[in-house]
Amino acid sequence: IDVPLYVMSCQSVFTLTRYQLEDESAHLDEMPLMMSEEGFENEESDYHTLPRARIMQRKRGLEWFVCDGWKFLCTSCCDWLVNICQRKKELKARTVWLGCPEKCEEKHPRNSIKNQKYNVFTFIPGVLYEQFKFFLNLYFLVISCSQFVPALKIGYLYTYWAPLGFVLAVTMTREAIDEFRRFQRDKEVNSQLYSKLTVRGQQDALILLSNQRIPSDMVFLRTSEKAGSCFIRTDQLDGETDWKLKVAVSCTQRLPALGDLFSINAYVYAQKPQMDIHSFEGTFTREDSDPPVHESLSIENTLWASTVVASGTVIGVVIYTGKETRSVMNTSNPKNKVGLLDLELNRLTKALFLALVALSVVMVTLQGFVGPWYRNLFRFLLLFSYIIPISLRVNLDMGKAVYGWMMMKDENIPGTVVRTSTIPEELGRLVYLLTDKTGTLTQNEMVFKRLHLGTVSYGADTMDEIQSHVRDSYSQMQSQAGGNNTGSTPPRKAQSSAPKVRKSVSSRIHEAVKAIVLCHNVTPVYESRAGVTGETEFAEADQDFSDENRTYQASSPDEVALVQWTESVGLTLVSRDLTSMQLKTPSGQVLSFCILQLFPFTSESKRMGIIVRDESTAEITFYMKGADVAMSPIVQYNDWLEEECGNMAREGLRTLVVAKKALTEDQYQDFESRYTQAKLSMHDRSLKVAAVVESLEREMELLCLTGVEDQLQADVRPTLEMLRNAGIKIWMLTGDKLETATCIAKSSHLVSRTQDIHIFRQVTNRGEAHLELNAFRRKHDCALVISGDSLEVCLKYYEHEFVELACQCPAVVCCRCSPTQKAHIVTLLQQHTGRRTCAIGDGGNDVSMIQAADCGIGIEGKEGKQASLAADFSIRQFRHIGRLLMVHGRNSYKRSAALGQFVMHRGLIISTMQAVFSSVFYFASVPLYQGFLMVGYATIYTMFPVFSLVLDQDVKPEMAMLYPELYKDLTKHFVKNDSLSFKTFFISCCFSGGILMYGALVLFESEFVHVVAISFTALILTELLMVALTVRTWHWLMVVAEFLSLGCYVSSLAFLNEYFGLPVGSYLFFCFLPTDVAFITTVAFLWKVSAITVVSCLPLYVLKYLRRKLSPPSYCKLAS
Repeated sequence: IDVPLYVMSCQSVFTLTRYQLEDESAHLDEMPLMMSEEGFENEESDYHTLPRARIMQRKRGLEWFVCDGWKFLCTSCCDWLVNICQRKKELKARTVWLGCPEKCEEKHPRNSIKNQKYNVFTFIPGVLYEQFKFFLNLYFLVISCSQFVPALKIGYLYTYWAPLGFVLAVTMTREAIDEFRRFQRDKEVNSQLYSKLTVRGQQDALILLSNQRIPSDMVFLRTSEKAGSCFIRTDQLDGETDWKLKVAVSCTQRLPALGDLFSINAYVYAQKPQMDIHSFEGTFTREDSDPPVHESLSIENTLWASTVVASGTVIGVVIYTGKETRSVMNTSNPKNKVGLLDLELNRLTKALFLALVALSVVMVTLQGFVGPWYRNLFRFLLLFSYIIPISLRVNLDMGKAVYGWMMMKDENIPGTVVRTSTIPEELGRLVYLLTDKTGTLTQNEMVFKRLHLGTVSYGADTMDEIQSHVRDSYSQMQSQAGGNNTGSTPPRKAQSSAPKVRKSVSSRIHEAVKAIVLCHNVTPVYESRAGVTGETEFAEADQDFSDENRTYQASSPDEVALVQWTESVGLTLVSRDLTSMQLKTPSGQVLSFCILQLFPFTSESKRMGIIVRDESTAEITFYMKGADVAMSPIVQYNDWLEEECGNMAREGLRTLVVAKKALTEDQYQDFESRYTQAKLSMHDRSLKVAAVVESLEREMELLCLTGVEDQLQADVRPTLEMLRNAGIKIWMLTGDKLETATCIAKSSHLVSRTQDIHIFRQVTNRGEAHLELNAFRRKHDCALVISGDSLEVCLKYYEHEFVELACQCPAVVCCRCSPTQKAHIVTLLQQHTGRRTCAIGDGGNDVSMIQAADCGIGIEGKEGKQASLAADFSIRQFRHIGRLLMVHGRNSYKRSAALGQFVMHRGLIISTMQAVFSSVFYFASVPLYQGFLMVGYATIYTMFPVFSLVLDQDVKPEMAMLYPELYKDLTKHFVKNDSLSFKTFFISCCFSGGILMYGALVLFESEFVHVVAISFTALILTELLMVALTVRTWHWLMVVAEFLSLGCYVSSLAFLNEYFGLPVGSYLFFCFLPTDVAFITTVAFLWKVSAITVVSCLPLYVLKYLRRKLSPPSYCKLAS
C-alpha cells in the first residue's frame, strides 16, 4: 500500500492509491478521518487526530468508578449469574423424518410468542430491583429501617413505612396490570389454530391455506398450484410486502396423492438455526427409491415463520420453532425502559442528599460535637429527610397514569393505546425519530400516474384517450387479420421490408401498452368457486376466470400496478405459467404468447427483460424495462428521457423506462445457444451469462416512460414538516431497495427539494469506506442514503466517525436494513449522542427497533399487530404522531417537571423550617411537627392542589400543533419551569421556609406555645397560594382541589388540636404541649398568619412577574 501525503494551500489531503486487502489495516490505522474543516487546516492534526470515541472512553480510575464503574461492575456480575443459571442450549443441525416421528431425535422448543418482561417467580424480585435501583427509593428504605432502632426513632413507624409501602403497592399494581395485558395479547396470538397433517398422531407437517400466517420455519413440500410453486408475503420478516416466489421440493410435489407423503422413507436435513433470513442450506433425501434421491434445498424451498401464504394451499414440514425461528432470532428481548425525567430526578436526589448531609454536619458542628454526636448526626439526617420527599415517586407515577388516560381518550387520535405507562413524558424529549417506510410512511399501494411517449404525456385525467386508442388499434388489427385469413398466405412481417416512417400516436400507444403487459413477472390468480377440503384441494378444481374473481401476484407492487393499469385501458393479462402467457383484447379476443426467456430484476442490473413469441404471427420480441440510469445507455438516442425522468422524480413518482427489440429466428437461435452454454459454465457463470444478455441490449427502441406513485399515508408530508420544525431529526430505516427508498424520501418531503442527496456508494472493505467517508465529509447540508451492507462495513471500522457525520445530516435513509441492523442503529444513536430516540413501525421486522428505542410506537396496519403489541404506544395512522408528541408529549413532560419541582419545593420548605427551629432551640435534634402533621402535610393538606397541576397547560393544543417550535425547548436538559426555574428553585424554598419560621417566632413571642399552629397554618396557606399563582389554565377540578384541601385543614385545626403543640423535652423523650382552640379563632391569629403568608409569597410572585415581562418564555409570546 502506498499512501503519499500532499499539502495543498491550507489543507492536507490524503490520497489513497493502490492498496492490498491483506495489509491495508495496519496503514489505515495511521490515516485518521478528518472530522471538521479545522482538521484540514492544521497539518499536525493529520498525525495526532484520534477517534474521539476512544478518548471519551478513557476515564481515570476513581472517576470512572464513582460515575459509572460501580453500576457496570454490578450489572456484569448479575449478567454472569444469569448466564450461569440459564445456560443457552447449543444450536445444532437437525434431521426431520417424514412418516417416522420416532426417528426424530431433536426436540423443538415451544412455539409461542412472548412479550412479557417477567414470569410468576421473577415478578416480585424484578419489580423490587427496578424500584430500589433508584437512589430515591433505596434512601427511604434505609430511613424507614432506621426507625426500628430506639435511639434513632423520631416519629411513628407508619409515617415512614406507609408512604414507602404505598409507593411499592402502586408500582407493583401498575406493573401487574401491564404484564397481564401483555399476557392476554400473547395468548390471543398463540391461540390461533392450524391444520396439522399427522400419521399415528405424530408429525410436524402443517397445511396452510391462502392468506394464513406461517407459525414456524418450514420446508415447502407440496402445493395445490399446478406449477409447483406459490407466493408468500414477507412483510413481518423483512418489511417488504412484495411477494416472494417459493418452490416446493420436486420429489414430494410429483407424488400422486397427498397421503403418499408418509408412505415414502424420506427425511429433511437442515442446518443449525441462524439469523440470516436470506440463506438456507439443507438436503432432501428419499431412501426407498433406486437409486436414492438427493435434492439440494435452498432459500426458495423454505417458508419462514411470520410470513403469509399469498396463493394456493401449501404443505410444509416444520424444522425450526419458537426461539429458533428466523423471526424470533432477529427480535431482541424487551427491556425495562426508564424515562429521562426519572434519571434526572434520580441525579437531583443525589445532589439533595449531599445537601442533607452537609446541613446535618453543620448542625452537629454548631452543636459543638457534644455527647454522642454521631447519634445526633443521624437524627438530624432523619429530621431533614423531607428534603428528599418520598411522595415524589407517588405523584409522578399517578401523573403518568393520568397522561396515559388522556392520550387514549383523545378523540383526535382515536385508537391510541398506551401499553407502557411509565414513560409518557419521553414523548416530549425526542430528538431522533427512526421510522419504517412500507406501511408506516406509505400505504404500499401503487397507482399508475403517468405515461410519457416522448412527444405526448398522459396523466390520470387523460387515461380514457389511451383506452380509446387501444380499442381502435385492436379493432383495426382484428379486421386486417380477418381479411388476411380469407387468402391462403399466413401473416408475415411487413415492417422489416417497409421503409421507416414516423409512427402514429395510436400505434405508439398500442406498442407501449403491449410491452407493459408482457414485460413483467406477474401471475393472475383465480379463486375457486367453492371451498373444497381434503385431497380435492390439490386437484385442478373448476375456477372462475371472470374479471371480478381475478387477482394478481408479483414480487413487486410496481408490477401489479402496471398490469392493473393495462387492464383498465383494455388489454388484460388473463393467464400465465412458466412457458406461456395469454392476453385478452378489448373485443374479447385472446392472444397467446410463448415465453422463451426471462431475465429477472436484480439490484445490480436494475432492469428486467423477457423474450416472447407471438403465436399468431411467430414474431419474436425482446422487451426490457428498468431504471433510467440502467436503460439510458441501452436505448437509441433521444433528447427527452433524462429530462422527463427528472420531472417525474420531483413529483415523487417511481419511473421505469420501457424498450423493445425485434429478433429474427436466426438471431434468437444464436442467442439461445450462447446463453445455454454460459449457464452451464462452472467458472464465472454470472459474468458470462450477463455478457451474453448484454449482447442483445444494444440500440433498443425506446417505447415509453412510466410513472407509478406509492401512495403515502394520509398527511405524511405535513406531519414530517411539523416534526422537522420541532427539531426532531428523522431517519428512515427500510428493507426496501435503494431507488425505492430514495423516491419515497423525496415524495414524502423527508428530504426537501432544495437539499442534495448523497448516495453512499457500495463499499466492501476498509479502504473503500475510508475514501467514501472522506468524500461524504466534504458535503454540507445534504441527506444521506446508504445501504445496509455499506453501513456494516462503516460501523466495523469507523463507527464513531460515521455516526458523527450522519448526525449532522438533516435526514438519513438506510435501505436494505435487516431487523437487527435497525435495532443496532438505534443503540448507536443512544450511545453516541445521549439523546432520546423514538422508533415507529408497523411490521414484525420493526419490533427489535421499537424495543431498542427509548420510546417505541407501533402502528396497527396491513402488516399485522406484532409491532403494535410490542410497542410502548400504539396508534392507527402515522399522522397521529404529530398530536401525540406536540400536544400530549409536551404537556406530559412539562406537567411532570412542574409536579416534581413542587413536590421537592414542599419538602425543602419544611426542612428549612426544621433547621431554623433547631437553631433557635440550641440545635436540638427534636422534630418541629408531629408525625400525623407530617403525613397530612404531604397528603390531604397539599396533595390535591399540587397533583392538579397534571391538568395545567401553557398553550392550547391547537397552538402547540400550529407552532411546533415550542417543542424544541423541551429537548434540552431539565426543563426551566417559568415559576420555579432550577436556578431560583433552591433560593425560593429557603426564603419561604425562613420567612415562615422566623415570622412565626418574631410575631408570636408572647404566645410561644402556639408557634407550631401558627407556622404550620402559614405553611399550608403558602403552598396553596403558590400552586394557585403557578396555574396558567384553570380547570374546575383545580378549584375544587384548592378549597377541598383548605377545608380539610380548617377541620383538622378544630378537631385535632392536640397535634398542634410545641415539642418539649430531650432528644430521647419529648412531648407536645397542646394548643388552644380559642386562640386559633382570634383576629390576631388570622391577620398575623396572613401577614407571614403574604411576606413569604409576594416577593417570589413579583420576581416571577418581572421575569415574565422582561424575558418571557415562548408560549407567553404566543398566548399574548
